[in-house]
Amino acid sequence: MIRLSDTYVRYASGVEALRGVNLTVTDGEFVFIVGPSGAGKSTLLKLLTAEIRPSAGLALVNSVSISRLKRRHVPKLRRSLGVVYQDFRLIERMNVFENVAFAMRVVGVSDSKKIRKRVMYVLELVGLAEKADRMPAELSGGEQQRVAIARALVNNPDIIIADEPTGNLDPEKSRELMELLAEINELGSTVLVITHEKELVNSFHKRVVYLDNGCVVGDAIGGYSGEAVE
Repeated sequence: MIRLSDTYVRYASGVEALRGVNLTVTDGEFVFIVGPSGAGKSTLLKLLTAEIRPSAGLALVNSVSISRLKRRHVPKLRRSLGVVYQDFRLIERMNVFENVAFAMRVVGVSDSKKIRKRVMYVLELVGLAEKADRMPAELSGGEQQRVAIARALVNNPDIIIADEPTGNLDPEKSRELMELLAEINELGSTVLVITHEKELVNSFHKRVVYLDNGCVVGDAIGGYSGEAVE
């Protein structure tokens, strides 16, 4: 579960990126986080992954207080999260299997049979099992993003956070990717998608949280209307 209560984030520059945010995401929800540039979406991601701390208020992720989290415990929190980025962040010298397996090895899994079983399971889930030996450069943008999702899933995280996951994809591939994230959500994972794509958001009947100027100004199910996201 994620809970923000009267949460503020102020940068050293004086910019107040989040201003009194109140937000609860329960286990198993699918939530779109939308808003214009500078609304606070990136700051929210950094807060949830403990890259930054709240300046005031409460921020809980999986019952862990980000304010009180000791630096040595940050990796443990991050293992409960799977983050998917717009730019894929695949390791070019590793093939698909190795890219996904690497995420298991960095958290201490060394059993090769366990790694192979889990990696092939998530690659099957994202429809890429037959391309396990391909290099990232041999894949389309949509396929590379699916590898990134498999990597985010491989350690069985409680929460998947996708940061502009369709930013480098065409509309057809964007919809396919969002449908995949919806399927993953139906399997039990909590999914947060940070995006600016209004039409894509409105084509799914999901909860939408609208940020503007560091505040939550909208929170409803079924897409959003009114001001378009730039």
